[in-house]
Amino acid sequence: MDRKYKNLCSPLRIGKTVFRNRMFSAPMGGTDISNDGCIGDKSKSFYELRAKGGAAVVTVSELMVHPATDGSHAYHLDESILNSLAQATYAADAIRRHGAIPSLELSHSGQFAGTYMTDKNKQKSMNQWGPSDGVRADGVPVKALTKEMIQEIVGAYGHVAGLAKRAGFGLLMVHGGHGWLINQFLSPLFNKRDDEYGGSLENRCRFAIEVLQSVREAVGPDFPVEFRLSGDEFVEDGYHLDEGIRIAKMLEPYCDIMHVSAGTYQKTFGITHPSMFEEHGRNVYLAAEIKKHLSIPVSTIGGLNDPAQLEEIITSGKADIVYMGRALLADPFMPQKVMENRDDEIVRCLRCFTCMAERATTSTRRCTVNPLIGREFEGDEVYPAAHPRKVMVAGGGPGGLYAAYTAARRGHDVTLYEKEAKTGGILKSEQALPFKHEMYELAETYRLFCEKAGVRIVTGTTVTKELCEQEKPDALIIAVGSSPIVPNIEGKERAVIVNNYYLEKDKVTDDVVILGGGLAGCECAVHLGREGKHVHLVEMRDALAVDANIRHRPLLLKELEKTVTVHTGLRGTRITEEGVYCLNKDNEEVLIPGTSVILAVGQRSNPCDELLDGAPYVRVIGDANKVSTITNAVYDGYHAALDIQ
Repeated sequence: MDRKYKNLCSPLRIGKTVFRNRMFSAPMGGTDISNDGCIGDKSKSFYELRAKGGAAVVTVSELMVHPATDGSHAYHLDESILNSLAQATYAADAIRRHGAIPSLELSHSGQFAGTYMTDKNKQKSMNQWGPSDGVRADGVPVKALTKEMIQEIVGAYGHVAGLAKRAGFGLLMVHGGHGWLINQFLSPLFNKRDDEYGGSLENRCRFAIEVLQSVREAVGPDFPVEFRLSGDEFVEDGYHLDEGIRIAKMLEPYCDIMHVSAGTYQKTFGITHPSMFEEHGRNVYLAAEIKKHLSIPVSTIGGLNDPAQLEEIITSGKADIVYMGRALLADPFMPQKVMENRDDEIVRCLRCFTCMAERATTSTRRCTVNPLIGREFEGDEVYPAAHPRKVMVAGGGPGGLYAAYTAARRGHDVTLYEKEAKTGGILKSEQALPFKHEMYELAETYRLFCEKAGVRIVTGTTVTKELCEQEKPDALIIAVGSSPIVPNIEGKERAVIVNNYYLEKDKVTDDVVILGGGLAGCECAVHLGREGKHVHLVEMRDALAVDANIRHRPLLLKELEKTVTVHTGLRGTRITEEGVYCLNKDNEEVLIPGTSVILAVGQRSNPCDELLDGAPYVRVIGDANKVSTITNAVYDGYHAALDIQ
């Protein structure tokens, strides 16, 4: 077969193990972890879907090797725990049956034990162990591991490695990055010891080497072992790339793959997991530099979701393997689509952090663009309906498009109506913000899915009660979305509505006031600030972007600090050629100067009451039901279509 991405799709042999391509599924934690650390059935299905989707390796994460000193609510593997080995075996089987190599990430949180607990108060009540005595940034004391404890942990790595091999895992990743225990020994930021485990780089590498030796002894010479390294910690008192290269060279004799990631816990979240404000592949250069000094294969990771970029990484020799995490949540079948030259059908990760925010807040998994995530155990197939129906979808935003696509896959006769000349809904406005362009592209991908599934798309047509009476659909999915709120203030006609910014860029001058500090207003402010404009952001509440998720919001606020002047506690009252006049909490008038104004004060559901009797089956979804997120619109659309009988 003539593959479009030949090098990305080429097999890789390491010893006696052959990997079917160069696209590996990165370590991602499961959700239904039992109280004693067993891999639950939902998590098994979660990992299996990435194997079914064509990844060469699927990495189960994270398994804490020594619960006595790391009480994180994560996976454990212990013969004394009923079903522990069995559940690990079932997970490995589920991955291997689809042709992928099951991998297991062996880890220890060190002084950040309990990180994976939703209740952080329980985390703070634990004993926290690290290389040295100290106090964490949040005030929790850390105790230094004794040499006896270090050797016990080293032995635990080997013991668990042997159990993992018995369970059927074909690759082991030893986690030595991101501020976890092995990294804490490697890093001068954490390691202040004055014995043979601290001081010189050779001493700081000793623990990692002993762990790798312990693992190797347990699994034998032909079993592939991978080491995950932060190539650069990106913090002042940590190590940087030059020392990362030296660490990699010292560890090379003890592993088969050097996995190069970046950053350290709590300090570099948006670098370790590159946010939408970072370039795709912003950490690839670390792997490329380290690879120049090693003879073993090197893998890279970090915000990668474009097969053309992945192909270039492999072809140019920057890395031998590309790992993806969030990209394979957005589209688990991305590797198979690449292998089959169907890259136009890839659903790109938006880097919105919904997946990681949900894990932190609810201990579940969700993905904005993929309603299967977290519910894989329900099945990933969309089965034909027993009785095909005539389905009408009102609205061509993300929810309506996904509903139409899903209904068509079930064999229904589907027509989607969009009142505007182009589908996409609110996502059309995202094309103006470079760091959110993938949200705009999402609507184009969903439209492609609809077209390939046989959906008739009618634009420039509003669904009315009369149209429903004329067409007589069996099912009507109402996805008419929302409209921007325009405050009734003097001079509002001077302003540009944030949703229309992509159409009216020329009206926005170099001195701009954005009225409204929610997610939309803040992201627009970041974009304009990056363009070099003088931006004033005005919010009547005391906090900005309260509608952003807990992972995205801190990074968004940091971006605002770079270029935007923020005013909180101000209510806009009138817009003039001078700017926006506001009232503060003392009812005093304040002028925020600017020669152009953007309104971003929120959205309001579009009315649809007249359509509620438009068919025997009616479902109102997305913003039409309640102004919320793309995530909810897509989920609503998917399930509304599945429910049509």
